[in-house]
Amino acid sequence: MEPVEIIEDGLLLRPWRAEDADAVHRACQDPDIQRWTTVPRPYLPEHATGFVTTISATGWAGGTAAHFAVCDAGTGELLASVGLVSVDRARDSAEVGYWTAPWARGRGVAVRATRALARWAFDTLELLRLTWQAEIGNHASRLVALRTGFRIDGELRLAHPSPGGRPEGWIGSLLPGEVAAAGDPVPYGPGTLQARRAAVFGRPQPVLFATAGDTELRLRALEERDLAAVTRTCQDEQTIRWTTVPHPYRPEHAEGFLRDLVRPAWARGTAATFAVADPDDRYVASVDLRLLPGDPLVADVGYLTAPHARGRGYLPAALAAVCAWGFTTLGLARIEWRANVGNTASRRAAEKAGFTVEGTLRGGVQHRGERQDVWIGGLLPGALA
Repeated sequence: MEPVEIIEDGLLLRPWRAEDADAVHRACQDPDIQRWTTVPRPYLPEHATGFVTTISATGWAGGTAAHFAVCDAGTGELLASVGLVSVDRARDSAEVGYWTAPWARGRGVAVRATRALARWAFDTLELLRLTWQAEIGNHASRLVALRTGFRIDGELRLAHPSPGGRPEGWIGSLLPGEVAAAGDPVPYGPGTLQARRAAVFGRPQPVLFATAGDTELRLRALEERDLAAVTRTCQDEQTIRWTTVPHPYRPEHAEGFLRDLVRPAWARGTAATFAVADPDDRYVASVDLRLLPGDPLVADVGYLTAPHARGRGYLPAALAAVCAWGFTTLGLARIEWRANVGNTASRRAAEKAGFTVEGTLRGGVQHRGERQDVWIGGLLPGALA
């Protein structure tokens, strides 16, 4: 491939130059670039020099990659990096990669640059497919892909997981004719539900606060130090009776719950599990808020209370705090609660938090090998206790 320049939508995409090395080195000190991309850590000046000279030139010369510096078309300021990697002429396919310098974020640079790159790849190189990959949890990259026109096709296990990162990634694809025109409105733009949730789930889980009587509770991410208390709670006869936790419940179940369910759900943006901690930061309960796959505006809740903490009003206060967060931060329109008929403790907690019991679903749940009736309730934004 011959190096080219692309001018579109206020941006200049051009081949890298040796004099770009200082700006690249400065940009790649950014924690988000180091966290979510494959740049070396620590990122040294020689890495930047090697990228803008040897790596970039070798890709163009061999037809295996097309790396572009993304600059302001008027001032020439470096804003981002975008490019095709793993160009496969046998399959007429390539993978897209990008990062935005921290000083250029919030201006739609990555979206505009990726759209321009995709158009060139389809129109000039006559590729038939572009792919995109990102570690699960990289919601900013996912949002750029969606705004460009990529369809998120699923998940795959990563060949080279990032140190300390998740082993799974999202994968998406883009075909000719699916790229939005330059200047077209950006789907999932600022203020939309997708953008709002990308900003939430792309960061560490927040800490919420609730008050039960004179006790202030902290609602935080579930951690390894909570697992012994979770195990004891799930070995309690009332927990076993009314929930579907494994029985007998062993420490490895709690470890798997945190590793395989709680943390991946936050990374995917599908659920949030809050540990409820007392003033000494000891686990007293947990609350799950799970987004329903069929309706992005609806979630359901589940919760457990440690036996020693029951009857103190902790659960209703914590449940109300999590629901308020769901309404205000995630933009939910409805939160649902379900409990086996007869679980009056769960029902009281839900009603105290503001839920209205709406009826009974006959045979509504599979519980330890049998279909059982369940109560169902709902909470709307204006009905919080």
